[in-house]
Parts: sequence; C-alpha cells; structure tokens
Amino acid sequence: MRTTGGNVRILVAEDERMLADSIAEGLRAEALAVDIAYDGDAALERLGVHEYDVLILDRDLPGVHGDDICRNVLENGAMVRVLMLTAASDIRSRVAGLSLGADDYLPKPFAFEELLARVHALGRRVRPADPPMLERLGIRLDRGHRQVFRDGRYVPLARKEFGVLAELMRARGAVVSSETLLEKVWDENIDPFTNTVRTTMVKLRRKLGEPPVIETVPGVGYRIP
Repeated sequence: MRTTGGNVRILVAEDERMLADSIAEGLRAEALAVDIAYDGDAALERLGVHEYDVLILDRDLPGVHGDDICRNVLENGAMVRVLMLTAASDIRSRVAGLSLGADDYLPKPFAFEELLARVHALGRRVRPADPPMLERLGIRLDRGHRQVFRDGRYVPLARKEFGVLAELMRARGAVVSSETLLEKVWDENIDPFTNTVRTTMVKLRRKLGEPPVIETVPGVGYRIP
C-alpha cells in the first residue's frame, strides 16, 4: 500500500549508464530512494514489483521503447508520475511525449538542478506536500536545509538517519514499520532481511539523546508518540 507524505521513491530508466548512475547519485545525495533500469524490459519489471512516485524515463530505451512504457503506465492506472527525457528538443517531440501520458518533459542535455526541481514538483502531485518544518516532542526537522534540532541543539545526521527521522515525524504518532522505512528511505538493492533499519535506529537514538523519543512497538515498527 502506498503511504502518503513519505519520501519520494524514484526509478531512473536510462540506457546511458554514466548518465543514469550520475542522476541516481545526485538524487540519493538528496536522501531520495532511487532504483535504476538500463533498458525497457528491466524498467517494466521493476514497475511491476515496486510502487514508485516518479519515473525518469528515457524515451529511446532499448528493449521495450519508452513510449510503450509510458502507455503501459497510463493503461494500468499506476500513480507514478513520468518525467520523460529525450535528445529531441523540438516542440513536436515534446507534444508527442506528453500525449503518450508523460507528466513532464526534459530535453537532453539538462542541468541536474532543473531535473531535481521537476522531480520534487512531480512528487508533490503524487502525495500531499509536507510543511517545510516538521516538529514533534522538541524535535524540529527542517526539510529545506536538511537540518535537525532537538530543544535548540543542532543534531548532525547522516542521510539515511535524516530520512528515517523524517518518516517518523511525518507519521504524526502512527507506527512506521521497518518494511516501510526500507521502501521509502533505501532502494531495491537493500536486503529486506538486513538489520540496517535497526542499526540506523540505534545511531539515530544516540544522536537525538535523552530522554528517548523513538518508541519500538514490538513486531510492528517504530513511532514518535
């Protein structure tokens, strides 16, 4: 089930490996969960397994063409928003891409900052936008500046720690499962049986300090009550 208000999860479907890896690296640096498909067949396979918020789709993919993937997304009623990439920048090509069901269109070459802004804009169309500042039990999480304070004290967090805390803050007291945290903060390469969430939670609790604010609900998950 898709949860609202969480981290944006992205699939990059691009056959130029250096470009795909560069996009993914930049998005992960923004604490976003990113998977990569280097051809159309792999992209369709991942779309059938995972729920993505944004699909960055190269139109000229080998295997299953990007146009066919876009049609598939539209016909299946998937909630994923499609940002189509192509080397063709003329208006006719843009109109053709949008008519296939793409939500946005970005010609190559492009500035990463523009791609990032478009990804965030599409992500907001999938789920309600979070306020720029999340606050709970003396914790202030500033999404724009990626900063966390507890009772006025700055708390330096690693990217995954920030992502986990953001998910817990967004839940507004509800329990968040380890599976949800893995889906929203990490990507498909993470082992679902790993203790990564537990290890990250230990580090996060230590950095937030006393008194503890993150509760473990045995067999269910974690919450900030």
